[in-house]
Amino acid sequence: MSEYLPRLIDQELKDHLDSIGAVLIVGPKWCGKTTTGRQYAKSILDLQNEDTLQNYLQIADQKISLLLKGDNPRLIDEWQEIPRLWDAVRFEVDQRNEPGLFIMTGSTTVDNAAIRHSGAGRIGRLKMRTMSLYEQGFSTGEVSIGELFNNHPDIAGCSNLDYSNLAEMIVRGGWPASIGKSREQVRRQISGYCTAITESDISTVDGRQRDSTKATLILRSLSRGVSSPVNNSSVSEDVSKLTNAAIHRNTVSDYISALEKIHVLDDLPAWCPNLRSKTAIRTTAVRHFSDPAISAYFLDASAEDLQYDPRTFGLLFESMAVRDIRVYAQALDGSVYHYRDGDGLEADAIVHLHNGKWGAFEVKLGAYAIDSAAENLKKLRGKIDTSREHPPSFLAVITGTEYAYQRKDGVYVIPLACLKN
Repeated sequence: MSEYLPRLIDQELKDHLDSIGAVLIVGPKWCGKTTTGRQYAKSILDLQNEDTLQNYLQIADQKISLLLKGDNPRLIDEWQEIPRLWDAVRFEVDQRNEPGLFIMTGSTTVDNAAIRHSGAGRIGRLKMRTMSLYEQGFSTGEVSIGELFNNHPDIAGCSNLDYSNLAEMIVRGGWPASIGKSREQVRRQISGYCTAITESDISTVDGRQRDSTKATLILRSLSRGVSSPVNNSSVSEDVSKLTNAAIHRNTVSDYISALEKIHVLDDLPAWCPNLRSKTAIRTTAVRHFSDPAISAYFLDASAEDLQYDPRTFGLLFESMAVRDIRVYAQALDGSVYHYRDGDGLEADAIVHLHNGKWGAFEVKLGAYAIDSAAENLKKLRGKIDTSREHPPSFLAVITGTEYAYQRKDGVYVIPLACLKN
């Protein structure tokens, strides 16, 4: 597609360029970092081009500041190819003391030993994810999370996506280059993307050779545990059963660390609020991928397969919902967590704003589980010590059903394909 599709991160990028010297956009490959950066850049240093990279490396050895010359904002694409650029950008920002000088993009986390300064106060950071349903044009946007925080609207909406459409959205993913493509074209794109993860990206991230077969098995195990708090030991046991050969949990930990560095994994951390009782809060992160299509690929699940496997469909639907909620929450300057405690109570997504306000979501694919999800949310509300914590601004059940409405008990029911920031 040649036409740029607006992203919710656009406004964040504009705000950062108005207030800080450099902005780093991080996220998985192919999610649109470079394309978004190009919309605001006036010059570009493209480090993805192998024809010119060697020349740039030689210049960096002689006088790295030459690579920073150009109209501002200057886009430095995949800056981690020359890690010394980080400190060079930070120094240039210090010297010029102006906002909006550089936009940097990165698909790989760089070892902190390769840089001398964190860049705090000079380089802002933005996380880009794959496109939400609203950004792709598949959510009606009739229900706004921002409005749920600011008042108590009498919501209404109708989803355009049915059960089979939602399954298709999961396996297609949210990559900009997939929009408008046929199912077969998208399947081949995702296959190439996931093959690159196991055969090259997982090793080139830090120069340590890793086995592609082990990487595939670990990703398959993680995919089975998506939307669940699966620890590394469980993955090790699972992979060992698949191969009839032991794989040490330290090996699993190493592979998972590499997957995190290339932004393939995007686990959801735990929320630890102030409670009325001494109930133990579970702090294990919940497993999620940067896009649910990665899970579907490693499970070898088509849209039709998901429709005949409601359990797997539900877990991947939850992961897609979490991705979308994270995109919307970030646009509201908020963060997303999960809640689980020792009494077995849970909430799939807690959106927490910088001003202390919070709202809770449960995610249920079908209508049959709405009542129990609403009861869980109300139990969570009753556990919060409101003398030390804000009461929830809203409680909501995200569904794959058709209509958005507010229940008599005040809990909202919101189809994912009606939601926006």
